[in-house]
Formats: sequence, C-alpha cells, structure tokens
Amino acid sequence: MEYHGTTIIAVRHHGKAAVAGDGQVTLDKNVVKHHARKVRRIYNDKIIVGFAGATADALNLSERLEQKLERYNGNLTRSAVELARDWRTDKYLRRLEAIMVAVDDELVYLISGNGDVIEPDEGIVAIGSGGVAAQAAATALMENTDLEARGIVEKAMKIAASICIYTNEAITIEELLPNKV
Repeated sequence: MEYHGTTIIAVRHHGKAAVAGDGQVTLDKNVVKHHARKVRRIYNDKIIVGFAGATADALNLSERLEQKLERYNGNLTRSAVELARDWRTDKYLRRLEAIMVAVDDELVYLISGNGDVIEPDEGIVAIGSGGVAAQAAATALMENTDLEARGIVEKAMKIAASICIYTNEAITIEELLPNKV
C-alpha cells in the first residue's frame, strides 16, 4: 500500500511565525483519519515542528530533534544540522520516509534525509503533496495582504485543500509570537 501526502506550511512574517498542517491520513485510496495532528511544539514549547511522510518515522525524527535541542541548549541551527547529518549517514535513519519543518523564534528550516537544512529566503516553506499550492498561496498572501503569519497559513492551507486530494481542511495551527522584553 502507498501512503500519500499531507500539507505542512511554515511562515515567518512581521516578527511572528506560524506552522499549519492538515489532518488527513490516506492509506492507498482511502482516507483513514481526518484529524491527525502533524504539527506540534517541542523543547519546552519553544520550537514548532511539522512533518510529512510515514507517521512513525516522523515522530521518531521529531523526538531525535528534541534530543539534539536538549544537547545543544535549544540551538535550532546546530540541532537541525546534527539531525540531518545523522539522518543521512546512519544506516537505520536513512530508511526513514519523512521530511520536516522546524521553526523557532528566529528561524524557519526544512530538514530532510538527504542532509538538507534549508532556510528559505522569503520566510515561507511548505512540504507534502499540497506544499506547492500552499507555498504559492502564502507567497501571494504575504505580498498582497496585511495578514499576519497565522492568517496567511490558514488561508494558504484552505487553498491547498481545495486543490490537493490528499489535503483536508481539518487544520492544526501553532504560532510563535515575538518575545516580549
């Protein structure tokens, strides 16, 4: 059986960051779950991760990223690079079928098993089957509206859900607000 898609989008805009994911889980040609939670907070609620791919693999990677964050005192860049390195070189981890985004109060990263740790130029990154639609919508919204990050990811996900059959409108959104001094 084939596992199909999801849509995750992360946006940093006006000092705020938001990550959204749909809730649909598809197995072969059937929707088997409508309200999965593919976006969550880790490391004392300071980091938001979203993942696409095999659920067990994605949760494993999320736990490993949190371990790296503990080891490197919450340094997302160092933790993401170390996770990507392990993921690419470790015999067991190389078999994991997932991709993730990670966001803290300053950074947005796409992390993959190919050893990629990519920080997008425009503060927008999207993954999964509806990722291209969500990213295009978010880019247009960011450039042409006064919406904040949360509003952008919400509308972008609705647009992706209207296009991608593996994305639904049961959206989970997590948001990081600017640090108050």
